[in-house]
Amino acid sequence: MNRDGLVVTAVDQSSLKKKTAVSSSWILLDREAQSTTLDVDKHVIMRRVQIHARDLRILDPMLNYPSTILGREKVIVLNLEHIKAIITADEVLLRDPMDDNVIPIVEQLQRRLASDYPISQGQGEEEDNHPGVRNNFETEFPFEFRALEVFLEAICSFLDARTRELETDAYPALDELTSKISSRNLDRVRKLKSAMTRLTNRVQKVRDELEQLLDDDDDMADLYLSRKLAVASSPVSGSGAPHWFLNSPTIGSKISRTISRGSMETTQEENDVEELEMLLEAYFMQIDGTLNKLSTLREYIDDTEDYINIQLDNHRNQLIQVMSSESGQILCLCLSFSTSSHHYTGALLLELFLCSGTVCLSVYSLVAAIFGMNIPYTWKTGHGYVFKWVVVITGIVCALLFSIIIFYARHKGLVGS
Repeated sequence: MNRDGLVVTAVDQSSLKKKTAVSSSWILLDREAQSTTLDVDKHVIMRRVQIHARDLRILDPMLNYPSTILGREKVIVLNLEHIKAIITADEVLLRDPMDDNVIPIVEQLQRRLASDYPISQGQGEEEDNHPGVRNNFETEFPFEFRALEVFLEAICSFLDARTRELETDAYPALDELTSKISSRNLDRVRKLKSAMTRLTNRVQKVRDELEQLLDDDDDMADLYLSRKLAVASSPVSGSGAPHWFLNSPTIGSKISRTISRGSMETTQEENDVEELEMLLEAYFMQIDGTLNKLSTLREYIDDTEDYINIQLDNHRNQLIQVMSSESGQILCLCLSFSTSSHHYTGALLLELFLCSGTVCLSVYSLVAAIFGMNIPYTWKTGHGYVFKWVVVITGIVCALLFSIIIFYARHKGLVGS
């Protein structure tokens, strides 16, 4: 340690904190399903797979980017919910491999790639023995598509599982709310509806991304990494023919036909996206089915809300009929509280209490008005003790009348208990 050892140590600690703040954990899987854990920053990843910072920023978990599948020159950048990956023609880089939702995906990738590698290796040996035979397995299922299929299957299964869990909780809660309207059931359904809205937005983003890819053949062609790599390394090129070959009419014409035929085949292959289109359509149908489940659940919630509103309107009308039988003044008071067609149980109970209390106070006021009249009568003198009995008996009668109204309303099921 030198004389500036303390200063060096402090700098190292600060740099270590900075590196820890910007570093990220990745797992790398190659064609042989061999995995390697990498704890590097974004600059190392950018140099390794040769992508721009704006593309890598899509995979930043701190930024809320929508679901995206981007095809670049040598990589596929994939951001689907918790799946944040970079796919090349020979390897897969997956972010946050220790995440609970990512661990099953890593295991599935290892099983899928390990089971496919011996077959492709055997066909490669057969292709060496028979140069005219192309590797059909690699043509139909390139490495990048096998990895992409694992990721699409994982995200579709994940969202479908969340939808089934939501359905399991939502339908019984809605049925319970239909049978009994209470604040607890209303709050439970409100939370489930909010969760359904959030899940619907997540599923919609994945579906829109797949639909956008299916609508654009150029975007799908950008995902053929193995094909672009093969075309880039193809020996068929005009510059590869020696100059003295071109001076010979016979050899030159053969070379021209060969180059023309090779360019036509290359163009056809580049425009052929049928394999990827079939792969994307399969998972598009699956995610679309998940979205249809959520749409059906939303319609069921809307129907339940309409049914509850109708039921509450019916209860309110019955309350109005009950109150109108007591007094015309009570009917006017209830109508003044019924300006809205969407009343819940608390509002109905408040209406009942106010209207019933008004009835009882009207009876009490009637007795007080009779005894307060300024009319001479003979039995007023000498009967002062009657005052307290009138007050007590009138109060008891009013309280009894209020209790009878509330009991009748609860007996008829107009308000909750």
